[in-house]
Amino acid sequence: MAGAQRATILITGTLTEPQWDQIVAALPDHDLRRFAQQNAFEAAIEEADAIVCSELSPEAFRRARRLKLIQSWAAGPDRLMIPEIVASPIVVTSCKGNGAIPLAEHAMMLMLMLNRDARRWARAQAAHRWDHWNHPELNGLTCGIIGLGHSGQDLALKCQAFHMRVLGMRQSDTATPNVDEQYPGPGAPRFRERLHEFLGRSDFVVVTAPLTPETRGMLGEAEFRAMKRSAFYICFSRGGIADEAALLRALREGWIAGGGLDAHTTEPLPADSPFWDLPNAIVTPHNGASTPGTRQRGVDIAIANLRALVEGGVYHNVVDKGRGY
Repeated sequence: MAGAQRATILITGTLTEPQWDQIVAALPDHDLRRFAQQNAFEAAIEEADAIVCSELSPEAFRRARRLKLIQSWAAGPDRLMIPEIVASPIVVTSCKGNGAIPLAEHAMMLMLMLNRDARRWARAQAAHRWDHWNHPELNGLTCGIIGLGHSGQDLALKCQAFHMRVLGMRQSDTATPNVDEQYPGPGAPRFRERLHEFLGRSDFVVVTAPLTPETRGMLGEAEFRAMKRSAFYICFSRGGIADEAALLRALREGWIAGGGLDAHTTEPLPADSPFWDLPNAIVTPHNGASTPGTRQRGVDIAIANLRALVEGGVYHNVVDKGRGY
């Protein structure tokens, strides 16, 4: 759109006033509209040249005849990968990488809590009981990371700082810093034949990969049975990568030692979900990356892509719609 008349840009999602001011200052000559409600946002979409959002209905998309860019607030844009958008020529960009730092921190927290049975301390404190016991340490253990994108790479660095061995899965065969040994990831040749070896060597299996047709349901009964009985499963990217029924059985029946579950197949996790009450699972409400820093990095990415649209620049984090990320 470089040199064209001003663009109409619709933005929905939570922003601080300084962040909104930052967007306005970066695009002073364009028609910026901020929406608090999804229905109002979608009602105005016929006028939009670009939108910044987390989801969009097929009905609204069909009315978006001027649309040239969809910027997702999420790092994993799966909620925007409706068939109509996937089939269209419209560019979709994401905020990939904005939550890498806090997600890796969240994984380390879950690993420490599970490894040391932190809830035992909490129970003892609530009972005013001096419960002294010897607990394990992360030093010398192996973390297997499925997905070596931004968050996976940051986690690998943090694991190395804890003196752990790091195995990683990546679709590309490009060497990854801080990874001691790399395996082929989902979609890569030999992925399936080496998956069980990878799982069997890991004391922690951490899923950082996006939810795509290749990763959906990739961890089932055979995969959880391939893990050590002393190993822990952690997922902070997307639910649905593990088959939920198989994961539940693995935790209930002791195929694995426990789990740290930040991402869930159904969100919010229903109140009657059996995962809430498992004694060997820690459930968090998919907010491992819910920090001010994550949102600010997302704002910076969105501004860069909106400016690329109006000035004719290069987009960041263009989504491969065929692969879903």
